[in-house]
Amino acid sequence: GNVASGAARATLTVSTTILENDPLLQKVISAASPLQLTVIKKAPPKKKKGGGGGGEELKLLLASEVELTQRNAILRALCGPALHYALDHAPHFLLGGHALSLSGGSGGDAEDKLGVPSSASSALALAGISSWMSVASSVREDKSGKAVKDLLPKLDLYLSTRSFLVPNSPNATLADYDLQYAISDVASEDEAILVGLANVQRWMGASGSESIVEPISPVFFYGDEPEEVIAAAAAATAAASKAASGAKGDAKPAAAAAQGGGKVELTEEQKKAAAEKRAKKNAEKASKKAKQPKQKQGAAPAGELDISALDIRVGQIVKVWEHETAEKLYCESIDVGEKEPRNIALGLRPFYDLGGMENKRVLVLCNLKARNLVGFPSHGMVLCASNADHTKVKLIAPPEDAKPGDRLMFGDMKGEPEAENKVGKKKMLEKLLPDLKTDGKGQVMWKGALAKVGEGGGACVAEENMADALVG
Repeated sequence: GNVASGAARATLTVSTTILENDPLLQKVISAASPLQLTVIKKAPPKKKKGGGGGGEELKLLLASEVELTQRNAILRALCGPALHYALDHAPHFLLGGHALSLSGGSGGDAEDKLGVPSSASSALALAGISSWMSVASSVREDKSGKAVKDLLPKLDLYLSTRSFLVPNSPNATLADYDLQYAISDVASEDEAILVGLANVQRWMGASGSESIVEPISPVFFYGDEPEEVIAAAAAATAAASKAASGAKGDAKPAAAAAQGGGKVELTEEQKKAAAEKRAKKNAEKASKKAKQPKQKQGAAPAGELDISALDIRVGQIVKVWEHETAEKLYCESIDVGEKEPRNIALGLRPFYDLGGMENKRVLVLCNLKARNLVGFPSHGMVLCASNADHTKVKLIAPPEDAKPGDRLMFGDMKGEPEAENKVGKKKMLEKLLPDLKTDGKGQVMWKGALAKVGEGGGACVAEENMADALVG
């Protein structure tokens, strides 16, 4: 006879066209277990003569025979009850852990427990995820780009006190990824829309889609294994990781190899040799640590990222003109002490008149890769002070005796600036700019260290002494 199953399994039928154009759906599918989710990809329907024909197919059939056809509902179901909350556990938490809370926390009979909240905050959080995903849909549907331009200043203010869109979430959720993808689509055509929005840029870096990945099972050691055993397990784990990123079915042998089928048994001689080697290494480490000079007070520990990684210099605007098509941008030629002035785009047209820009002395972040901003080749970024909702923006003036090309120094941090490609690759702006601010006098500071030009130079002050402002 037939036996009823309580297993959380689902079948997703999706048009290849829809899947190719939905990176979030791709990521969720790749993170789901193939033992739970069956994906059927279908070619898009052919157009009939006269313009008729069926629409693109997207539907999720649950084990309970319930069928979902709305894209956002499908994504939330895949991260929630459809797959027994597997994607709302660590390390994913794609619903912030809140769907599991509402289910009763056991991942058991979801149909009985779902909808009986154990936490009002979790219910509000899930409603928030749904609302933010609707916002992302609106941004995607608005081909003019007006929706995202209206949204960004408000979003920047909202994120000034939050890491992610939904409060009390350990990681970015579906809402973060969905809105990030929607904004990125518009920003790829008009990168100027993100200029000056430090909180949005930090959030987009922190919510990178790379964090939606398939976890590899960890391998545990007792601490007395010889190095060759650890190396073999590490190689097997790497093989499992590589296989998981390709065909998931091929990952099973590698994963099994990584697990080793149980604890590796060692002889007494092997254990003794390993213990002696560890003791020798620990003695060497202690000796090196004793020889290291003491860290100066106020300086960052060796290897720790600080503001000296950024090459911030004094610049002077030589020429300025309005961008032909971008209504917020000025195009500028700025002397930063190099053989030729740099071309840099700056989104200050809503805040400064053209006549008030020429010959101004400014601060320029120089070690950024050159890029096109709405067709204009821009190499660097002019730093400005702004309030939280970005309704007031002011340039920052270097001291009177500073010359173009003079570099800003902060306290005892005297490291060399990093290479342009490393600044972008390591997301240094996202890590450093949130702590770059003005103090109560409008002076630029980073983590309490005052910015000065040259040894014993003067401070750099935001125009109108704009106090307690973000700098970016």
